Amino acid sequence: MKTLQSELKQLLWEGTVIPAHPLALTENRTLDEDYQRLLTRYYLASGAGGMAIAVHSTQFEIREPKHNLFETVLQLAADEIKKSNITRPFLKIAGICGPTEQAIDEANIASSLGYDIGLLSMGGLQNWSEEAILDRVKSVASIIPVFGFYLQPSVGGRIFSYDFWREFVEIDNVVAIKCASFNRYQTLDVMRAVANSSRREDIAMYTGNDDNIVADLLTNYQFPVEGKNVDIGFKGGLLGHWAVWTTKAVELLQEIKAYRKAPTVDTFQKLSNLGPQITDTNAAFFDPSNNFHGCIPGIHEVLRRQGLLKGIWCLNPKEDLSIGQKEEIDRVYAHYPHLNDDSFVRKFLEDNKI
Repeated sequence: MKTLQSELKQLLWEGTVIPAHPLALTENRTLDEDYQRLLTRYYLASGAGGMAIAVHSTQFEIREPKHNLFETVLQLAADEIKKSNITRPFLKIAGICGPTEQAIDEANIASSLGYDIGLLSMGGLQNWSEEAILDRVKSVASIIPVFGFYLQPSVGGRIFSYDFWREFVEIDNVVAIKCASFNRYQTLDVMRAVANSSRREDIAMYTGNDDNIVADLLTNYQFPVEGKNVDIGFKGGLLGHWAVWTTKAVELLQEIKAYRKAPTVDTFQKLSNLGPQITDTNAAFFDPSNNFHGCIPGIHEVLRRQGLLKGIWCLNPKEDLSIGQKEEIDRVYAHYPHLNDDSFVRKFLEDNKI
């Protein structure tokens, strides 16, 4: 069983920015290796503490035999990280999904390529019992450290009971949980389960609630446990939203962490004002008004405008911007210029010409 190195565990626990890595394609919808590598270098340069690849933002279709890109994208990212000679701790996280046999195969591939953690999706298992899903988690955790994933039903996830999470958090080698339920009640279930767990000092909570990023990172969840109050909070984020304007996400988390140590009214007000602005930009990128149809093309469109992608193509030709989505991205770009990192990207591209 592979376990997490102490320096990486410390990084995870202290809280960091983990973007969900997109997939760069040519106009013919084949892998654009040059731009795929460029994106990885951008996340390394941005100050992010890790990256997650072969996840939803990388498109689940990479696993289809006609594309067969799962191992390829993992290998490319691992190669670029190695070539960078990065000296600070950096988390390599691989998306893992599918039934148990597939999940085990993907965990073994990720481990063999030097990945530190598997982000284990529980999407697409609607007909499985909670007990069967827990057995699947144990199987994967016996191979690679597991980053749990509470995925919202709108994009293929399902709702789990509090009892499920109580059992989940007791599984050895579960090191973190990404809560992307987009729902405060369901988020509360996971936080309470962690608070009541014997492993609460071993599991780092990360927000995946792209609609509530700042509020999640500012909120302290306090629960009475065996006569004492236990505090649980989100350490950082593993987010598709943080695949764009990543240097600004790094600055945001640094400011939030500084506020946690020395809170002031002025800083709280500033962060509270930023929260809805970031959610507004997320609405433009993720397209919730159309049931998230344009969430991946929306991220691509921002990266295309910056020069980090050549186009917004997806493996599924039906995935495209929704009607009016481009105009919404125009609007948030104009309304919140302080949220983009275009100037950083321009300098980055000068130093990383393709």
